[in-house]
Amino acid sequence: MDDYLQVNRANWNARVPVHVGSAFYDVEGFKAGRNALRPFELDEVGEVAGRSLVHLQCHFGLDTLSWARAGAEVTGLDFSEAAIEQAGRIAAECGLPARFVTADVYDAARALGETYDIVYTGIGALVWLPDLTRWARTVRELLRPGGFLYVAEFHPFVDVLDDESGTKVTEDYFDRGPHVWEYPHTYTGPEILEHQTTVQFRHGLGEIVSAVAAAGLRVEFLHEHDHTLFRRFGTLVGDGDVYRRPAGEPRTPLMFSLRASLPADGRS
Repeated sequence: MDDYLQVNRANWNARVPVHVGSAFYDVEGFKAGRNALRPFELDEVGEVAGRSLVHLQCHFGLDTLSWARAGAEVTGLDFSEAAIEQAGRIAAECGLPARFVTADVYDAARALGETYDIVYTGIGALVWLPDLTRWARTVRELLRPGGFLYVAEFHPFVDVLDDESGTKVTEDYFDRGPHVWEYPHTYTGPEILEHQTTVQFRHGLGEIVSAVAAAGLRVEFLHEHDHTLFRRFGTLVGDGDVYRRPAGEPRTPLMFSLRASLPADGRS
């Protein structure tokens, strides 16, 4: 636990060149104009032109730069030096204005030194954070009065189900961890990683919402979605760029999205 940050940073630094070269991220397609964001994110966040947006845990910045293409004034922050270096390079090659900063998310307010209209946290981010109360307080520090947090994430209930059918509970939903995993690969392909250990933390939906509310943000919506972005369970069926349970089967939540605002007067 004491070394979780260093362990995870080494793993993510090792992932960067693999991810940049992968078909999963399709960097060349992005450079040609592809938008990396999901349609429901664009709909739920709404118009961003002329608004300042910070993307926490931005990896190498494709989602961040997609918001820039939509007109936002973007900043991306990540703890991986390798990821931030790649993000800056892609931004320059695409001619997109963006600021990228290397820092731990808990140190974001000090490292960035400014506030924003929108704090965005993308998919697959929260499992790397041991303390959501501290994270939510950081988000509030980063928000301007009248601004909002937007989170799109995999639903935490998914992690307690078996990998094949996704219908049997095999893990303890309330076991927060830390969970130490050893995987030779990342999710984009078979390449062997130099650093294979990760430390992750499981957060229930109630914990996430409660942390946001306790930080003084007003929850505008919490949407649960019946689709996900990859074949998380062997039985899921692809439908364009999303995967769902087969027609006629009972559905379970696979993703969620949350939007919460800081009142215009800056008070809770």
